[in-house]
Amino acid sequence: MGLVSQRLGFGPEDRVVIVNCDDLGLCQATNDGVYDSLRTGLATSASLMVPCPWARHAAAGYRGEDVGVHLTLNAEFDSYRWGPITHAPSLLDGDGGFPRTLEDLWDHADLDEVRRECAAQLERAVLWGFDVTHLDSHMGALQLRPEFFDVYLDLAIEHRLPLRMAGASGQRMVGFPYRDRAEGEGVVFPDHFVLVDGGVGSRHSIERVVMDLRPGVTEIYVHPARDTPELRAIGTDWPARVDDLALMTADSQLRAMLDRAGAVLIGWRAMRSLMRAG
Repeated sequence: MGLVSQRLGFGPEDRVVIVNCDDLGLCQATNDGVYDSLRTGLATSASLMVPCPWARHAAAGYRGEDVGVHLTLNAEFDSYRWGPITHAPSLLDGDGGFPRTLEDLWDHADLDEVRRECAAQLERAVLWGFDVTHLDSHMGALQLRPEFFDVYLDLAIEHRLPLRMAGASGQRMVGFPYRDRAEGEGVVFPDHFVLVDGGVGSRHSIERVVMDLRPGVTEIYVHPARDTPELRAIGTDWPARVDDLALMTADSQLRAMLDRAGAVLIGWRAMRSLMRAG
């Protein structure tokens, strides 16, 4: 179907970028960092982790920003735990929360419970007042296994929401054509996706891609957070999260690189409008 950027009205050589902040709701430090990035920085959208302890705080601070749902089935930290918002025994690891690893999730999750939990997370975000713009998946849990991808795709179709989608090269790696399936169902997703090395800490991955930005819509993601004792206590990746906040709000070099690349920044609402227009 060609580049989604052209369907949005851009030219065939235009470079369009979504800068999404993952992990809204994880903790107060991330809530502050994400909203700082959206309101004063380069970020154009964010994704809410509904089951996390600070998600309701994120809802209280919402001012109509471009926010989707970061469908969450894992709790990766050793001592900071969260779990399902539905009755879902197969989604608990015996230690008070979701499984820490993807492998544990995939090996033990009941798919009916997965489906109910994901639907409930989306419904709760709407109930809290979010104008949900898109869906994505924490740690890629719903994107990398075909039976889990079915849940992801069905939610997008039912609610007419665009999806984060791993790159085309990943289809060969995981062994099923997720992008082809989504396109066949009329689901909208970016042309390109930047996978961050190590998961958290986006500076080097983003700078490398922006230097050679391809035509089309490219999604890049960050995990911005303020440097607080709370954040430092949660996990060892806190320096990368703090650096992502600096990258979004205090780094003039990235803005200059985007300008030199001729990049146009958009949020997910434009993608949602395109999908709902058919």
